[in-house]
Amino acid sequence: MSALPDPVELYGTEYTRDPYPLYAELRARGPVHRVRFPSGVCAWLVTGYRAAQQTLTDPRLGKHHARGNAAWRARASIMPEPQRSRLQVHLLHQDPPRHTVLRRLITDAFAPQRVAALAPRFQERAEALADALPERAADLVEAFAARFPFEVLAEVIGLPAEFADRFDRDWGKVVQPVGPGEPGRPAYEARLRGLEQYIADLVVHKRREPAGDLLSRLVAACDGGDIGPAELDSMIFQLLVAGQEPVTHQISTALVALLRHPERLAELAARPELLPRAVEELLRYDSAFELTTWRFFAEDADLHGTRVPAGDSVIVSLCAANRDGERFPDADSLDLGRSPNPHLAFGHGIHFCPGAALARIELRIALETLLRRLPGLRLAVPDAGLRWIPAVLARGVDRLPVSYGAGGGCPVADGPVAAC
Repeated sequence: MSALPDPVELYGTEYTRDPYPLYAELRARGPVHRVRFPSGVCAWLVTGYRAAQQTLTDPRLGKHHARGNAAWRARASIMPEPQRSRLQVHLLHQDPPRHTVLRRLITDAFAPQRVAALAPRFQERAEALADALPERAADLVEAFAARFPFEVLAEVIGLPAEFADRFDRDWGKVVQPVGPGEPGRPAYEARLRGLEQYIADLVVHKRREPAGDLLSRLVAACDGGDIGPAELDSMIFQLLVAGQEPVTHQISTALVALLRHPERLAELAARPELLPRAVEELLRYDSAFELTTWRFFAEDADLHGTRVPAGDSVIVSLCAANRDGERFPDADSLDLGRSPNPHLAFGHGIHFCPGAALARIELRIALETLLRRLPGLRLAVPDAGLRWIPAVLARGVDRLPVSYGAGGGCPVADGPVAAC
C-alpha cells in the first residue's frame, strides 16, 4: 500500500476563527482529504457539495463506533467507561435497523406542524428574555442565545421546571472531546458524571409522574421493552445536548454574520418579511454544524477517487459544502434573498437533523425579536476580539458583546474588523 498523504491540521486560532479559506483550498484540490484533529485523530474529510451529498447517503458507510479501527480508537477521545456505554448509543451512533426504531420515537415531537403550533409560546419566551436585557449593552450569548433554545427545548420535550432550573449549561461541553492526557480531562469527566446523574434523576421523576410529553413516552418505551436503559439515557443525553447547544451557536453565528454585514442587518431589520429566506441563507453561510460525526467503511473502499482504509473515520464538512461555488453562485457572499438554497446545514440522508423544523423557527424568532427590540445593534468589541469555541465539530462564539440604541460601539463594515 502506498504511503498515506500528510494530514492537514484542522485546528488553531485562525482555522477556528475562519475555516473558509482552508476549505476553499481543499475543495480546489479535490473532494477528499486526510486531516488531523487536536486529539491526534486522523480522518478523511469530504469538502465538495456533490461529494458531501453522495457521502451522506452512501450505504457502505456506517456510524456505529464498533466499526472504528484500532488507530481511530487509540486517539478518538471518546467518553470513558461507563459513560460511553450508557450515553453514546443514541441516534447519531446507530445504523439501521436500530436507528430507524429510535428515530421513530422522537419524530412526532419535532414534526413541523407541531412546532409551528408552539411558535406563539416560543415568541413569548423570546420577548421575556428581551425584556430582561440591559438598557444599552449585553452579551447576547449569555443573556439570550444560551437561554432561549433551552427554554424552547424544555417546552417541546416536557422537561419539568425544577429540572430546567437544575440544568447546568456547562454540561453541554461534554460534546467537546478532551483527551485522557489533557489538563481539562478531570473537569470533563466531572461534567459527564453530573449530567449522567441528572438524567438518572429525570428518568425516576418521569417514571413516577408520567405525562403526555416526549420524555415520558421515551421512559414508557424503555419500560415496555422497546428500547434498553442505555438507549433511553443516551436519547435523553442527545436531546439535552444536541437539542439546544447547536441552536445557541447558530444564533450566535447568524448574528456575527449580520454584524459583519451591517447593510444586510439594516435591510433585515427594516423588512422582516425577508426572514424565511434570510434564515436559510444564514444557515448556509456559516453553520453551527460545521462537521458531521464519524462514519466508517467496513472494508477498504474507494471514496470519490481516494482509497480509505476500513475503520478510518470519514467526516463531511457541511460548511465547506455550503460554500461550494459549483452549487451556490457567489458562494462567499451573504445574499439574504438567495433562492433556491439547498444547503446541507442540517445534514442529508437518514441522519438529517430531526429537529431542523424547530431550529428554523427558533432562529427566525430569535433574529426577528432581537433586531426589532435592539435598534442600532452593533458589536461592542473589535471583531478580532470574538472568541470562537474550540469544539471540533461545531462553530459559534462563547460571548457576543453588543451595544444598541444611540451612541458609540465598535463600527463594523462588510468583512471582518481587525480593530476599533
